[in-house]
Amino acid sequence: MCVAQDPPSPEGLLLKDFRPQSVYKTPQTAVSKAKYPVIDMHSHAYAKHAGRFEVWCGFDYTGYDRPGFGPAAVKELERCYKVGARGIGELGDKGKGLFYCKPSAWGMHLDDPRMDPLLEKCADLKMPGNIHVADPYWMYLPMDAKNDGLMNVYKWRLDNQPGIVGHQGMIEILDRAVGRHPKTIFVVAHFANCCYDLSLLDAMLDKHPNLYADISARYEETAAIPRHVGRFYEKYQDRLVYGTDMGFNVSMYRYTFRVLESADEHFYDWNHCNYHWPLYGLALSEPVLEKIYRANALKILHVRGPGAP
Repeated sequence: MCVAQDPPSPEGLLLKDFRPQSVYKTPQTAVSKAKYPVIDMHSHAYAKHAGRFEVWCGFDYTGYDRPGFGPAAVKELERCYKVGARGIGELGDKGKGLFYCKPSAWGMHLDDPRMDPLLEKCADLKMPGNIHVADPYWMYLPMDAKNDGLMNVYKWRLDNQPGIVGHQGMIEILDRAVGRHPKTIFVVAHFANCCYDLSLLDAMLDKHPNLYADISARYEETAAIPRHVGRFYEKYQDRLVYGTDMGFNVSMYRYTFRVLESADEHFYDWNHCNYHWPLYGLALSEPVLEKIYRANALKILHVRGPGAP
């Protein structure tokens, strides 16, 4: 004898289990291959294929909290260059100090005078640097019912970190560092984590010709506001570079191509996006796509090729 089961009550639905599917009957585009050849400027995968990857290195922060820090770190940077490193990063600072390299340099930020010799040496060696400053703005907000990024960001929350530099403070640190080293090429990761207010990145790009931004791992934050973001891409088409920072499987790449190239509306991709909001394709023009995918990266990497100046 079968007993009918009552459907689950929405009263018991947990936020972490909310996975809506769009019911809109709109075009769904499968972009299996990018419109142009791609250079991924932000990936942490390595492979055996010689000539297909460029290795970047970190800084050695050993002794950063003691007198005399600097010369040894510069010497180590020069050694890395001699054995093949061609860039720096990803350097990271979410508000407590530089920490992606080992050892961490808690309390020291990118604009600290102790960083000056290293950043100047990057200019001398023509080594661009990838810089991760702050994190998405929602992570600094209270984890309450008003936080529209709560579904994703509660796992990475920064609002409860004592002594942390806030989001605006981190952007100011970046701005000062880039301005103090005009001969050093900076590639700020993830739209400088300014997706919620692109005018912040807008102002820095206008001020600093040595600043670029990668678009990695912020597809869901930007695909929620396609018209505004599309205008930003158009304005700064010469200063943005493609990146992923989300692994390296085929479906991930196709997801990024769909966001950049299609005009799809109100879709979800729960394999690659953990926010509750729907996504929209940016439908970028072909000239913009060619620069984002490849030509701008070639400028930074000092390589001549199709689309490079």
